[in-house]
Amino acid sequence: MKTINRRIQAIAFYLFTLAVAYIPRRSSHRTGRFIGEKLYRILARRRNIAIDNITQALPYMKSHPSWSGQFETAEEIALATFINLGISVVEVCQLYHGRGNYLIDKMTVHGLDNFRRAAEKNCGVLCVSGHCGNWELVSLSFKKHLGHSVWAIARKQDNPFLNDIIEKMRMGYGNRVIYTKSALKQMLGVIRDKGVIGMLTDQAAGEQNGVLINFLGRKAWALKAPAVIAHKTGVPVIPVFGYRGNGTQHTITFHPEYTLNGDKSESCIEKDVKALSKYLEDYICTHPSEWYWIHRRWKMPKHTNPETTT
Repeated sequence: MKTINRRIQAIAFYLFTLAVAYIPRRSSHRTGRFIGEKLYRILARRRNIAIDNITQALPYMKSHPSWSGQFETAEEIALATFINLGISVVEVCQLYHGRGNYLIDKMTVHGLDNFRRAAEKNCGVLCVSGHCGNWELVSLSFKKHLGHSVWAIARKQDNPFLNDIIEKMRMGYGNRVIYTKSALKQMLGVIRDKGVIGMLTDQAAGEQNGVLINFLGRKAWALKAPAVIAHKTGVPVIPVFGYRGNGTQHTITFHPEYTLNGDKSESCIEKDVKALSKYLEDYICTHPSEWYWIHRRWKMPKHTNPETTT
């Protein structure tokens, strides 16, 4: 029965994405807004998480030099976040069914020379980003803009049939997938082969694999894997972020290669984690409605005392 249910879920997912993909292009943005507004009202738990996260971060963001000044309240940002997610859902459905190439073709790309200089070192490239803008679109556009297939780090879906569908769609744009359970070994192999890896590093990390930092005015565990891997292998690290302009116009920015601090010591790793997190923090303050506020980024182990970390 479990297998049957999973097959039904996968079929329903596929049919949903197919139906959305064939919405006329002229109506896709409006449809995405509608989906986002409905999700904002229906998903009360996720809405409340977003509003709580934003409420606690808002004073810090408003004092930040990168603050856009576009919004006044947490509720405004939360609603705009859901709208961005709704539009992104429509765009990803179009992409997955081969009807969204126009989104990639019309993208604006800044800093491409930063990536090229890193790639010319012939040591592979580690692109670090977050759940920003339409992050799936950014990932799927890499092959066209960079001329390289990208190995994306992703969590394997619990439903294997659903996972097969999503994996096939991603690979249709030249990407490959490394699943988180066996990520480190495979990442080192890709780097040895001078490949390109894309990694979203903004989810809450555990105490064993994270560093406790200040993030948007509060203590949070940040993933230290990118810094550890970079020190271990010498792979260049390029912060990459995409954001939505008006409607379906997207921009990707490749920042200059990040320079690591000193050696492989814990203190240097901590400095690197903090510095890389600053790129994300600056992005969020500039584009506050385009980050994934609806997860519990600031959750702490019960025995952690955040006041002891500076």
